[in-house]
Amino acid sequence: MATNESAGIFSSASLAVEYIDSLLPENPLQEPFKNAWNSMLNNYTKFQIATWGSLIVHEGIYFLLCMPGFLFQFIPYMKKYKIQKDKPESLEGQWKCFKVLLFNHFCIQLPLICGTYYFTEYFNIPYDWESMPRWYALLARCLGCAVIEDTWHYFLHRLLHHKRIYKYIHKVHHEFQAPFGMEAEYAHPLETIILGTGFFIGILLLCDHVVLLWAWVTIRLIETIDVHSGYDIPLNPLNLIPFYAGSRHHDFHHMNFIGNYASTFTWWDRLFGTDSQFNAYNEKMKKSQKKAE
Repeated sequence: MATNESAGIFSSASLAVEYIDSLLPENPLQEPFKNAWNSMLNNYTKFQIATWGSLIVHEGIYFLLCMPGFLFQFIPYMKKYKIQKDKPESLEGQWKCFKVLLFNHFCIQLPLICGTYYFTEYFNIPYDWESMPRWYALLARCLGCAVIEDTWHYFLHRLLHHKRIYKYIHKVHHEFQAPFGMEAEYAHPLETIILGTGFFIGILLLCDHVVLLWAWVTIRLIETIDVHSGYDIPLNPLNLIPFYAGSRHHDFHHMNFIGNYASTFTWWDRLFGTDSQFNAYNEKMKKSQKKAE
């Protein structure tokens, strides 16, 4: 009975979304995107698309999203939005970070990316335009991937902070007490694999088209670079997402080393009370501001 009711709710929700989608104006980018997608399929093999295409998407989006945060350090006006104002970024530290990123991306992540082709072949994941899911179905699957990754990240990240293993693996990521966007994937190679596994679990369970690989990696990079940015920018649209952790939540983790273990959402930290020090710190800061006024 409960199963039938759940199926009815999801079916009704799907019909409602389809109806709303039918009312939306025609997307002017759809035809150019379709032509570009079909041109890619006609000029490159599936292996090239799944491996080199995925690498280009990852590298291009990663460093493009890091660019605003990198430029902020040279704009005096943006300093007021920096969370840890007493810990400015250093060019030396950023150069070191960049070199480690190149190693992780090409020596750790690229071999993993090469496996995506064999994954799509084994599970008959389509590449063609006609099989591409609608935007709302794609968004729903990316949300599912985010929830799965966040759950994996919370428990494995918390485990990496255990005193017996912290100094061997996760300490590398905490080298920078005040995070900056490019530092999002600065980590020990083992951590890249351990925490990165959470990214692939959602793909294994939910992937129905190769475009999900690129959509999910885009959303994941937007989130992780945002929370590592070190800046709390007003009117950040990501803060409108319910339970979204945001830059202040994760910045406190780097500053305090304890608590706030989740990557995207706040519910696991709230459920297990691992955000208690963060909440106490916020209350202390509010009281200090009131006294100053």
